[in-house]
Amino acid sequence: MRRALISIRDRLDRAGVLLSGLCAVHCLAGLLLVSLLGFGGELLLAPAIHEVGLALAIVVGVFTLGLGVLRHGDPAPLAVGAAGIVLMACALVVGHGPREALLTIAGVALLAVAHIRNLRRAA
Repeated sequence: MRRALISIRDRLDRAGVLLSGLCAVHCLAGLLLVSLLGFGGELLLAPAIHEVGLALAIVVGVFTLGLGVLRHGDPAPLAVGAAGIVLMACALVVGHGPREALLTIAGVALLAVAHIRNLRRAA
């Protein structure tokens, strides 16, 4: 049972890194497409995408990083991940534009680093 839980946590940490990367790509692509080409705004910048992304980040982050602390005892990945989630939440408040993109990218970068650090500490 414990081995299965660790395997699930490791997979979710890897998924967290992948989702963070996809979020950063979405953010940059959305900003470029809307700014330079003037289309895709209603889909790429839809608040629902950002809200669902933040909800997924919170669920995956709390589960995997929290279990990581229980397993290896290092709270640093959880703290770094929490800082990333706070930046992502702040991005929802500032509205669309460069500030939102910077906050989101900084947040997902911190969250990805936290998941990677969690994987390395658990190994």
